[in-house]
Amino acid sequence: MWTQMVAAAGVLALLTVLPGPDMAVVTQRAIARGRSDALRAMAGIVSGLLVWGLCAIAGLAAVLAASAEAYLVVKLLGAGYLVFLGARALWDNRRGSVPPEESRAGGAGGAYWTGLVTNALNPKIAVFYVGLLPALVPDGLPVAPGMALLVLLHAALSVAWLGGYAGLLARARSLVERPGVRRALGRATGVALIGFGVRVAADSG
Repeated sequence: MWTQMVAAAGVLALLTVLPGPDMAVVTQRAIARGRSDALRAMAGIVSGLLVWGLCAIAGLAAVLAASAEAYLVVKLLGAGYLVFLGARALWDNRRGSVPPEESRAGGAGGAYWTGLVTNALNPKIAVFYVGLLPALVPDGLPVAPGMALLVLLHAALSVAWLGGYAGLLARARSLVERPGVRRALGRATGVALIGFGVRVAADSG
């Protein structure tokens, strides 16, 4: 059983570290408002994983995965949200402007909800949790408790990876704070978010 658990952890770790919308959102929040905002976005992202995990265990995610219409609606909403985030990042970065301090304070809750909505509108997570996660449950464990354990493991890996990534950006703050670097990173992140949105929309599922 432990060998199977290690193998499952490896699959989940690979899924976690692959560049995607989550990393782009954390990067955008770190560049725009600092490490604390990036960590709040990470908390929202992990909350989204837990929501999908609960839905998968309860069988709700299977309904989405099996319904082409529901999948399409969630997919297009998620794609639109990513494009919106990317366009807003480009707009905020148009002259290398930095959000004022009052905006930083007011954006605390916004960072969490940005991360949460990004994952909540990602139907690929539902498909993964319904299609692959049950197969990763080690022999000897009931499916539902085993899936719950793997969802928690996925969440823990996400906290470690995205939290470490936010910390790395914080350590490079002196470089990131340079106007030219900030503009380049802000534009690259905005373009990446838009690109992820377009890819999600174009994905046949």
